[in-house]
Amino acid sequence: MPERPLILALDQGTTSSRAVAVDSTGAMIATTQQPFEQLFPDHGWVEHRPDDIWQTTLSSARTVLKQVSEEQLGDVVSLGITNQRETVLIWNRATGQPVCNALVWQDRRTAEVCRDLFERGHQDMIRAKTGLLLDPYFSASKIAWILDHVDGARAAAERGELAFGTVDTFLIWKLTSGQSHLTDETNASRTSLFNIYTGEWDQELLDLFNIPAALLPKVQTSSSDFGMTDPAILGRSLPIHAVAGDQQSAAFGQGCVNPGMTKATYGTGCFVLVNTGTKAVLSSNQLLTTRACRIGHEPVFALEGSIFIAGAVAQWLRDELNLVATSAETEPVAAGNSDNGGVYLVPAFTGLGAPHWNSEARGAIFGLTRQSNRADIVRAAIESVAYQTHDLVAALKADGVVPDLIRTDGGMAANSWLMQFLASITGISLQRAASLETTALGVAYLAGLKSGVWQHIDEVKDLAGPYQSFSPDMPEDVRAALLREWDIAVQTTQFRAKMQSESKAL
Repeated sequence: MPERPLILALDQGTTSSRAVAVDSTGAMIATTQQPFEQLFPDHGWVEHRPDDIWQTTLSSARTVLKQVSEEQLGDVVSLGITNQRETVLIWNRATGQPVCNALVWQDRRTAEVCRDLFERGHQDMIRAKTGLLLDPYFSASKIAWILDHVDGARAAAERGELAFGTVDTFLIWKLTSGQSHLTDETNASRTSLFNIYTGEWDQELLDLFNIPAALLPKVQTSSSDFGMTDPAILGRSLPIHAVAGDQQSAAFGQGCVNPGMTKATYGTGCFVLVNTGTKAVLSSNQLLTTRACRIGHEPVFALEGSIFIAGAVAQWLRDELNLVATSAETEPVAAGNSDNGGVYLVPAFTGLGAPHWNSEARGAIFGLTRQSNRADIVRAAIESVAYQTHDLVAALKADGVVPDLIRTDGGMAANSWLMQFLASITGISLQRAASLETTALGVAYLAGLKSGVWQHIDEVKDLAGPYQSFSPDMPEDVRAALLREWDIAVQTTQFRAKMQSESKAL
């Protein structure tokens, strides 16, 4: 082992690609990030160019490796990949060329397909095997859409000429020059094709979605051998020792490795995960049961709630409404208002996630008066993130899982006003990690454990600290009134979606 071993973590997210070099103390000693374009070709459609995903990841990795080398910061011994989940890519095995753009997890084009499967009674079987609900969010219906809408794709897939992957699999393929077609169980468990109890792709699910098994990668545990990078790509050959979906990676980075520990990541969306240990808890309140990262032989499960729009609402305020110059500006604007002026914003831009799962809902603003102003709308948008988190926490409690502490991370967690409002509106104390980039740290820890930088999980579980605490400080009557108005806004949004759907059916 080198005197100063380093892990290279590649964090490929929804809006940017990041590379981070992590040393044995858990410190991020070099990092770079590159944004890329979001494509919205139709209502409810969200796409990425595969080459944008690859080139920004590659450029970020090379930049960090160059900095490490030039400044003699240490020796990189292995690599880990964490990624936006559920996003679908399909490419030609011989040429490596994708057959179309990546269909992003936010994409809703398969809503009608999922609704039809639900009406035909398949929801219970899917949920029993995968822990997931029937929703366009997950990968299976997206895969089927590509096979059915790209000329020649289905025939080529049935001949074994095409490969499917979530973003991790695509990056592994590219980094190894096509030598490894692999994924890990945290990503596989988000496809609606993977049986989380048997740990295998499920033929009944493949038949239901009409997806050839030849498309699929082999599934491994998150901390294992995923192949060697082609030396021509990064200038040297590195072992890929860890792969994990971004939310499971963040939970591992936050040290949520024991049952009951809870984290909430505030990036483009918000994702709350509770570690349930070796017991898979099946929600009665539309939360998701999924595989978590593990080191040992026994599978580890988590209960998850997913919010589609969190940090993306700040980007919307900035890019579409021009109400703020930067996302960070939302904090002083929200804090400068004594209240929200009676304004509530439901950011259902691509539908509502957990616990509502309404793909037809669309965003709405309620309570506008002649006195409503820029600050009211900005504050309502930021408050919406906390209200949505409250709804997830309420669903967790109804399932018998009662968090007494939530560890937070992600770019939006830097907003201290939001963190305090979040603690008050949920009634739960928060701990904000010293490093908000725990997604990258989690997969770095997993890779380091595999490569021998660390010997035991106890050495890494508290490296993301120290934590800043936020405690509830809102009078109960004020909290109840705010939540009552929020609930009215959400119910009205869903009623409107229902009426529109019925109108279209006439």
